[in-house]
Amino acid sequence: MFTQILEFLANHYILSGTFLLLLILLIVQSSRRSGKNLTSSQLTALVNRDQAVVLDIRAKKDFESGHIVDAINIPTDALKTRMGELQKYQDKLLVIVCASGVNAGSAAAELQKAGYQVARLAGGMTTWRNDNLPVVK
Repeated sequence: MFTQILEFLANHYILSGTFLLLLILLIVQSSRRSGKNLTSSQLTALVNRDQAVVLDIRAKKDFESGHIVDAINIPTDALKTRMGELQKYQDKLLVIVCASGVNAGSAAAELQKAGYQVARLAGGMTTWRNDNLPVVK
């Protein structure tokens, strides 16, 4: 099977190259639309300087099992209807946190479209916990 793929790539190098280029452009465009990624230490510094607010988009039960101190919980499926709750944070950076960093991009893009400044915690709560940073229940 692998040899067939290599043979196809060799025979259709223009098509394969175009596909690869489009894939790269899609990834770059998607990451630009959804804000930049922050490390755990960058997030901690911003929150300590009162320049950022943490928005946890995980389900309520996941949020209650452990979250970042002072994080606001608005699950992804309720974000559109509850976006008004974030009005008071319009002047601060909203840092979107999900379980593993995968779902934060779409929520960040939606908030950015609504006029909010957004960023994402790279790796989500998984990275936060792996860095041995505090969580509250």
